[in-house]
Amino acid sequence: MKTMKIYAIAFAMLSVLSLVSCSSDNETVKPFTTDPVENAVFTESDIEWFNPTTREVKFYVQEESLSQRLRKTDGELQFRLGENVVLKVSRFVGDWDSRTFKDLVLHFDVISNSEQGHFYLQDCYPLQFINDEQVQSNIKKNAEMWDAFVNYLEKIGKIRK
Repeated sequence: MKTMKIYAIAFAMLSVLSLVSCSSDNETVKPFTTDPVENAVFTESDIEWFNPTTREVKFYVQEESLSQRLRKTDGELQFRLGENVVLKVSRFVGDWDSRTFKDLVLHFDVISNSEQGHFYLQDCYPLQFINDEQVQSNIKKNAEMWDAFVNYLEKIGKIRK
């Protein structure tokens, strides 16, 4: 009888641990920036350069460090240039992410460059969904933000081709 009680208690504990680990998806995670601030915002002082052709963005902080901190971010990121939010990014994703995102993402790509990772602003993740109807609709919706983002960075000399 004691053995059955021990098994029942062990099973109950495992069930609780399982529920706790599953509930972490619903928890609110405090967003991060390159300077500890209350919201996930990047400014022109965070960006070293941007390549509009490849959409690679180079930040002044080390990529691995930035990636580790961004993994804790859950939700929208903003690129604030000057006084305005000019680009809203739906999520931070990495090559480890198995989910599909049909709107603008900040993608940390470590697979295509084994030496170090690179950040890209992409219209969806993974890119194989680029021709999806919803993705194409979001591309049109985001066109004005993209123009403002690129034009601003061009004015301050942070475009790399």
